[in-house]
Amino acid sequence: MELKSMILGHFLVVSLALNAGLLYKDYSKGKHKSQHTFIFKNESLVTKMAFLETNKAPLTEVIDLDHGDPTMYEKYWQQLGDRTTVVIPGWKFISYFSDKRNLCWFLEPEFGDAIIRLHKLVGNAVTDDRYIVVGTGSTQLFQAVLYAVSSPNASEPINVVSAAPFYSVSLLELVSLLELLSSLELLCSYPLITDFLKSGLYKWAGDAHKLEKDNKPYIELVTSPNNPDGSSRQSVVNNKQGILIHDLAYYWPQYTSISSSPADHDIMLFTVSKTTGHAGTRLGWALVKDHEIAKKMTEFIVLSSIGVSKESQIRAAKILQVLSDSHENKDHFKESQPFFHHSYNLMAKRWKQLRGAVKTSKLFSLPEFPHGSCAFSGRNFASQPAFAWLKCEGEIEDCESFLRDHNILTRSGKHFGDSAKYVRISVLPRDELFDQFIDRLSALNST
Repeated sequence: MELKSMILGHFLVVSLALNAGLLYKDYSKGKHKSQHTFIFKNESLVTKMAFLETNKAPLTEVIDLDHGDPTMYEKYWQQLGDRTTVVIPGWKFISYFSDKRNLCWFLEPEFGDAIIRLHKLVGNAVTDDRYIVVGTGSTQLFQAVLYAVSSPNASEPINVVSAAPFYSVSLLELVSLLELLSSLELLCSYPLITDFLKSGLYKWAGDAHKLEKDNKPYIELVTSPNNPDGSSRQSVVNNKQGILIHDLAYYWPQYTSISSSPADHDIMLFTVSKTTGHAGTRLGWALVKDHEIAKKMTEFIVLSSIGVSKESQIRAAKILQVLSDSHENKDHFKESQPFFHHSYNLMAKRWKQLRGAVKTSKLFSLPEFPHGSCAFSGRNFASQPAFAWLKCEGEIEDCESFLRDHNILTRSGKHFGDSAKYVRISVLPRDELFDQFIDRLSALNST
């Protein structure tokens, strides 16, 4: 009962954080009206509300690029009109069960088929002889994996590590409705997610480069392309006692080149939000080789949420089907380019703008990425990640504070296990906000 209470308490808080969200632009008949950016009072930040009414924001208005909210994709899906519309009658999905014959019995067959079709189209992951486990976003899947691969009979918690800089993203700042706290900032990150339940099964042990090689069991998280710095990653510790979890949320052809050999790891995590931009659908999936691991992951999700929303799965299935159709049946999509072609071109444009602004400013630097040949698109290009890992050069030691002084909100490198000279910046906001950011960054200079 105590374990169940802890699990339920965890997911209540995480659910609150995920669903509180940010308030963004209102639309009327598809036309942009305004954007409301709220920043709540804490020790270093004064309460502000910014109304972005024009393409060029006054310097007093806040540009929030702290969050990885993928609203960049809205215009593409708007162009497709009703192609992705799903109508669900009130009598459908009464049962808990989707397919009792499936190990993950709450996985909607339609969603499972759409996942397999998409991976085969792109060629980024092996799906044959794999179990698909669906979860409410990557956060739930990540905890399900930790639960599944940890030994319940171990004398001590197994160490969980990831090479720095590792995943950490500010979800939001909440004002307590009861005014018991002035604000509450929740950081969804590998360290926080790992230690939140204070589980006796596993514990966060920090940077994989610093793990003592003592032949003890460990779990290593390999994020590739990496969040926050966009680099391609492989395991670091490389000990036979290790269990590897590959987070491939960004391994899609708008962000990086796809290898001619599909990823073939024991445990691979993906998410709808970084594939299509539908973060609010709250769905992710795992491709798992081992039957017992997939079974225990399913058990964890059943204990924490008794399955995953069928409505979300059906909506996501439709979106993934249309995405695949846009490539396989191009002649029927006169109103838009195939999804990954459109997304690649948009990311390429944004990274060109960003590198130009950094060059103009002379205060910052960005990582350089090697070119790679993409088996999916046939292009040869350097990675263009969803986040920019920006470094303040010279005497600026706290890059987040420096940019905040110019009303640009970012996330400090210190939250990723790295230096405060770095910040992570989302490259996925709506066009208007990104263009405003480029204008403001270009205006900052060393003179």
